[in-house]
Amino acid sequence: MSTAPDPSHDPAAEKESATEKLNFIETAIQQDLKAGRFDGVATRFPPEPNGYLHIGHAKSICLNFGLAKKYGGTCNLRFDDTNPSKEETEYVDSIKNDIRWLGFDWDNLHFASDYFEQLYQWAVQLIQSGHAYVCDLNGEETRRYRGSVTEPGQNSPYRDRTPEENLDLFQRMRAGEFPDGAKTLRAKIDMASPNLNLRDPVMYRIMHTPHHRTDNQWCIYPMYDWAHGQSDSLENISFSICTLEFENHRPLYNWFCQTLGIHNPRQIEFARLNMTYTVMSKRKLLQLVQEGYVSGWDDPRLPTLVGLRRRGYTPESIRAFCDDIGVAKFNSTIDVIKLENAVRTHLNEVAPRRMAVLDPVKLTLTNWPEGRVEMMEAVNNPEDPAAGTRQVPFSGTLYIDREDFREEAPRKYFRLKKGGAVRLRYAYIIDCHDVIKDDEGNVTEILCTYDADTHSGSGNSQRKCKGTIHWVSAEHAGDVEVRLYDRLFTVEKPDVASQEGSFLDHLNPESLRTAQAKVEPALLEVAAGENVQFERTGYFCADPDSQPSAPVFNRTVALRDTWGKMQAKGKVH
Repeated sequence: MSTAPDPSHDPAAEKESATEKLNFIETAIQQDLKAGRFDGVATRFPPEPNGYLHIGHAKSICLNFGLAKKYGGTCNLRFDDTNPSKEETEYVDSIKNDIRWLGFDWDNLHFASDYFEQLYQWAVQLIQSGHAYVCDLNGEETRRYRGSVTEPGQNSPYRDRTPEENLDLFQRMRAGEFPDGAKTLRAKIDMASPNLNLRDPVMYRIMHTPHHRTDNQWCIYPMYDWAHGQSDSLENISFSICTLEFENHRPLYNWFCQTLGIHNPRQIEFARLNMTYTVMSKRKLLQLVQEGYVSGWDDPRLPTLVGLRRRGYTPESIRAFCDDIGVAKFNSTIDVIKLENAVRTHLNEVAPRRMAVLDPVKLTLTNWPEGRVEMMEAVNNPEDPAAGTRQVPFSGTLYIDREDFREEAPRKYFRLKKGGAVRLRYAYIIDCHDVIKDDEGNVTEILCTYDADTHSGSGNSQRKCKGTIHWVSAEHAGDVEVRLYDRLFTVEKPDVASQEGSFLDHLNPESLRTAQAKVEPALLEVAAGENVQFERTGYFCADPDSQPSAPVFNRTVALRDTWGKMQAKGKVH
């Protein structure tokens, strides 16, 4: 393993660390390095390949790979593939893709299944030393004998088998002589321990199930607690960074390594990521997929990384979000607004601006010369002068968003209204003098005149106008499908709210709406996966479902809508 010099011996590093704000994990790492407990930083990211990664995993990825980079160490990717009934190669491939998409790469790739033989031999060692035994209790009996947090457990009636008898039975378990669930191998520790994880935990169970890598080679599989620490040890990991639910497992982690007399990494726990308006449980995410509440693991409403990617979230925004929330010792729930703001901030910097009308209503300039088309110069991204400009066709018949017009408007409404004026972005100030309605009283066409002396940027007019709206030329507009995604649940904490029912009771029926939009020609050339800002509307991403003749855009996140907020608070009327 490549190691970094001890920063405590470097005066420059000491000076930097004195002013640098360290989180509690970094403080522990620096203390161990200074004490000489480890000669470098080696971390790992150990997902189970039983589902797709979500935003919570992104936090762990950024943390483990980030620590390795910061301290000049290594970070392995290791698949915890010890439960063949739930694991698939599909998940292995997706996890690799997600990590690389986030901008990281591993130093070494491993699978827990790489170590099955070594884990078996170590189990034999514990049997021979009297630290493990074969137990015939079934699952329910094992739980009953285990006791509770207020009552000690009871010894299994099979706990005193001789090492020779246990070894014979364990070998026969491996040979496939017994059916599923007939026997387990358990560590012999302390059935009266206040820590339930030390009450003779199960190390192996019998499962006659093909494994995605080893096929039918094995019919006994190690439990997570048995495989995890020993896999860390074999890879010479120095810091095993885990989430808080493994804090009570740490004594067992250490007991296995110390009893075997092998390298003992340091386990450090941090708070997992919980976020409002979503669920993070793989089981619940799988239920949403399998029962058709969403279109698949990459549904843009899910917190999966493939879903976020399809929705238009960028690796940069997710890394910035993880850096912003930091690491903590206590569980809490992060407001999804932090994630939304992270992607807004990044896309504001890099996304080209385009004009799209999601709810089009026709607007006719009655004094525009017939047949005339004028090209308007539009800025691609005001945050990036190097992005340059583009030419947008402008004609006498346009589309604007229906919400940008009112016949009768409140005092602070600065969009277009009958008898009022507004500026068309990059173009002219227009004045509305009439409307045309259908038999039901709906406005079907807005009639305006344009002020030829008010061309945007010309400096030829002193006329000012408070409102500016976007538009597209009807003659040149393209037709696209727009998918307006919103939060999947109607309550902040669907897991908590579902205690008296199902989390499915809180699904948001408006989490996906579609619109047939009119867009400027440049949007017809956007490739799948590209991000754009629909001016005054939000950030969008071209979906993989797009076809050359039928583009599809997913809303990543809306822009902040000052008018909408004022209206919701009753400040306009």
